[in-house]
Amino acid sequence: MTFREDSSETFKNFTLTIKEKIRNQEGCLHLDILRDIKNPNVFFTYSHWESEEYLNKYRYSDFFKNTWSKTKQWFAEKPCAWSVEDISG
Repeated sequence: MTFREDSSETFKNFTLTIKEKIRNQEGCLHLDILRDIKNPNVFFTYSHWESEEYLNKYRYSDFFKNTWSKTKQWFAEKPCAWSVEDISG
């Protein structure tokens, strides 16, 4: 997620206040909040979920909707998201 320069610290601080709520969502196994070293306006969330069903339950929750409506006002660019699988064995 790329944020406007005047909003990146706001996003960082907001995310740090809600990270435990995200981690405590049903089915969430792991959450990291990462920031690009060379571009401090770029952030990533990296999470592990028990299943896609749990991830979708979170995505459609009131908590996520409220969080997203607040977060999207700070974007400089359209955010991207991927669901991936571990193939390393």
